[in-house]
Amino acid sequence: MKPPWHILPVIVFAQFAGTSLWFAGNAVAADLQREFALHEGALGNLISAVQFGFITGTLIFAFLSVADRFSPARVFLFSAFAGAIFNICVIWLADGLASLLAFRFLTGFFLAGIYPVGMKISSDWYGKGLGKALGYLVGALVLGKAFPFLLKAFAGGASWQDILLATSGTAAAGGLLLYFTVGDGPNRRPAPRFEWDVIPKIFRFPEFRSAAFGYFGHMWELYAFWTFVPALLAAFNTFNGQILAVSGWSFAVIGMGALGCVAGGYISLKAGSPKVAFFMLLTSGLLCLFSPLLFHLPEPVFLAAVLIWGFAVVGDSPQFSTVVARTAPPEYIGTALTIVNCIGFALTIFSIQLLNHLGQWIGPQWWFLFLVPGPVFGLWHIGRGGVRG
Repeated sequence: MKPPWHILPVIVFAQFAGTSLWFAGNAVAADLQREFALHEGALGNLISAVQFGFITGTLIFAFLSVADRFSPARVFLFSAFAGAIFNICVIWLADGLASLLAFRFLTGFFLAGIYPVGMKISSDWYGKGLGKALGYLVGALVLGKAFPFLLKAFAGGASWQDILLATSGTAAAGGLLLYFTVGDGPNRRPAPRFEWDVIPKIFRFPEFRSAAFGYFGHMWELYAFWTFVPALLAAFNTFNGQILAVSGWSFAVIGMGALGCVAGGYISLKAGSPKVAFFMLLTSGLLCLFSPLLFHLPEPVFLAAVLIWGFAVVGDSPQFSTVVARTAPPEYIGTALTIVNCIGFALTIFSIQLLNHLGQWIGPQWWFLFLVPGPVFGLWHIGRGGVRG
């Protein structure tokens, strides 16, 4: 039976709302740096704290099979409220870098109950067309992460405290709306009991491994690219004497990923999710490889290239997640999505910190070359794994 018309829009909005917490610290990083007298490397550390919190949360959620043993809608609601509270704690309680890192870590921890759990809820409502549904869902995640940049760019005289309050209120509203109007899907198959070795069992499936490894290669590139988009734009300004609006164009580049996710979702209905994932990853990988040349392009061509990069760099994400969901045991789809997210996001810490430290030694025109191994690894596995779409 076809789900009611409102299900997907509500899940999409809730995902957008919850994930607006993710890059809230990034969007106000300059303000936090002034307010708390942070060193220049604090941006990478603040982003990594969120990532590390998310990794810790997903590891615990996956080990305990939280999304499969308990109501996903309740898990989402609780996590949205908890993440919103810890996001606001930066205003109320932070007094230096250590407390900032702690609150960003805790915000990331509860994002583990938003992003993969939202995909689990979608998979419980949608059988056919899951690639399209997840395309919208991950597109909402992209816009959610870009949302703080939009607020920062167009909110006039809004303070950094206003930005954090707005993202927290949005996240809480999304959790409430999903819980009261969507709930758990009709295809949900609760896990029968706790199994300590469920994660190794899931990875015994060859097609699942291929999809997971492809996702891991994609993740090596994705968050490092998103984190350093403002630095990429600022470097272009420096090299070429331009005055590109960094916050506005950062929103545009990251936000283009939403269009990539939705477009990829529709294309997957005919081409299949594995093919869409492969060609999106190939596109972003080639842009990584040729990134040093971008700084020598005319401004319109440079902007077109980075917008295409933003389109492709996350356009494969929902399709990888679709294949993961289709190749995992039905009673452990939530756990499979969560552990794949856990490992994938763990890799992002290394790539973000790598670029963070490279900034002390080499110019920004060379940074993105170090992301190339991720797409190569992902393309190899999704291309040779024989995964069916």
